[in-house]
Amino acid sequence: MSLSLGRFFGKVGRETIRRVNHLLDLCAFAYRIVGLLVRRPPAGRRYLNRIIVEQIYFTAVQALYVVVPVALIIGTMVIIQLAQVSSEYDLGKVTVILVVREFGPLITALVVILRSATAVTIETGYMKVLNEMESIEMAGIDPVHIICPPRLIGITSAILCLFVVFDLAAILGGYAVVWLMTDVPLGDFMDQIAKAMTEADLVVGIAKGIFFGIAITVATMYRGFSVQRSVTDIPVATSRAAVDCLFYCLVINIFVSAVFYM
Repeated sequence: MSLSLGRFFGKVGRETIRRVNHLLDLCAFAYRIVGLLVRRPPAGRRYLNRIIVEQIYFTAVQALYVVVPVALIIGTMVIIQLAQVSSEYDLGKVTVILVVREFGPLITALVVILRSATAVTIETGYMKVLNEMESIEMAGIDPVHIICPPRLIGITSAILCLFVVFDLAAILGGYAVVWLMTDVPLGDFMDQIAKAMTEADLVVGIAKGIFFGIAITVATMYRGFSVQRSVTDIPVATSRAAVDCLFYCLVINIFVSAVFYM
């Protein structure tokens, strides 16, 4: 009995140490990327700017066909359900809390994880397997400088843009759908939204978008760079990257909300 208990606690201790080491590695990797972002060398800026634009286009523009319908559906459902209990709750305030503070950042982050995070991990993994990283290093260039900072800027900017699009589509589009297709009484809904919206709500959304972008980029890049020489490592790294990104975004969402609203 005591031997089994000792093995259990030993396994728990080893797993805890492994996870703490992984978190420290991620922090060190994030510090390196941010450092490269701050100290951008003048050489190759046109190429890096092109990568940033391509990343924003892939992550934000090409994801609009997913974000806008989802925002309309969620906005319509929230408005319809809350309008039925508007006598008990402030319709505008609750809508701002659910859509702007919570659903907007999380759903945009989820779309980015499903579309861009997995794609970036796969791309980086193939660059490792096909020895493109070694070719870059042989040219005297740091691969992290070429690959990571442009994607950090692109993914973070895309999340912020998608967050704004989601909020507008959910609130304005949802209101339009409910007003045109149902007989649910909305009263002065838009006036309530205008009164309920505060600077803190916008700051929370922007803060979550920035932290989500950093967490997603760091987690996906780290998993991509961890791929070894086998192609079979890429699906495993991609799956782990997606799970890591989702977990980190949930933790960040709770932490930021607690900091601003407790």
